[in-house]
Amino acid sequence: MKLRYVLLTLLVVAGALAAFAYERFNRWLDTPLAIDAPALQIEIPRGQPLAATARDLEARGALRHPRWLQAYARYSGADARIKAGEYAIPAGTTPRSLLRLLEAGAVVQHSVTFVEGWTFRDLRKALERNEKLVNTLAGQDDAAVMAALGAAGEAPEGLFFPDTYLFGKGTTDLEILRQARDRMRRELEAAWQDRADDLPIATPYEALILASIVEKETALASERPRIAGVFTLRLRRGMRLQTDPTVIYGLGAGFDGNLRRADLERDGPYNTYTRTGLPPTPIALPGAEALRAAVRPDERGEIYFVATGLPDGSHEFSRTLAEHEAAVRRYLVRYRQRKTEP
Repeated sequence: MKLRYVLLTLLVVAGALAAFAYERFNRWLDTPLAIDAPALQIEIPRGQPLAATARDLEARGALRHPRWLQAYARYSGADARIKAGEYAIPAGTTPRSLLRLLEAGAVVQHSVTFVEGWTFRDLRKALERNEKLVNTLAGQDDAAVMAALGAAGEAPEGLFFPDTYLFGKGTTDLEILRQARDRMRRELEAAWQDRADDLPIATPYEALILASIVEKETALASERPRIAGVFTLRLRRGMRLQTDPTVIYGLGAGFDGNLRRADLERDGPYNTYTRTGLPPTPIALPGAEALRAAVRPDERGEIYFVATGLPDGSHEFSRTLAEHEAAVRRYLVRYRQRKTEP
């Protein structure tokens, strides 16, 4: 009888201790980590066990009872689902929500932006300047870059979609290029599938070339379909496009900011004053609006346009040479007025 009483007492004590431990453990799971900044930066290398991450958090004063975190992660299966990367753990995070964060792979996102109208040279400079990317292409020429992308022999200009791309630590410049190239393929294919009937361009690549010219001719989205309409009508009639941006592109590094008559008269593959049709490649990165304009041009019988000289960067469109020459005179008047303003 006495032994039974002792055993019963021990069971009651053990149960009470277990209940106390369980309650304490659950309270710990939902108690915020000791983070005295908006966020605590940590990095989990690929293959690093959770034990090492827990010890690191303990050493930095953020986590108490690191073995409890390991035990709960094993019990819940979270330890097998934690993803490597760079994390910003926000203040208020608890051990329970920490594991959810690491399981979700909610790593810190860095970014690189490619701007509409940029050339491939501009794009490569942006990649090289981005300190968060792993640079694998430094010193390689454009041909080597395209070969690394599995596109040996292709001209790179215009093949990458301008946008902001997010990435985690450890991402390479080549991976970003693949994303931008795949995105341009999708955008171009979608635009081409929605093209108007009876266009004077025969392939998606020709649409890409035309879109790049439209992109460089105006910064106003509202004008892009109309400018595309001018070029479309010129192509229909077999007229030369006579667009300055193609000539400037052909000059390359030799362009000093001043386009001269001699430049317009010097023949070359990108001189649309001396050659009929489209240039051999795009001249810039066209955005989605320029792509749509190239395949859905707003044709109004206009074959000329010139800058208005107004602050909004707009253009005046004309159907006849006489109308165009009058528009040019109006532009010159505004230009001279601006030059004389204090």
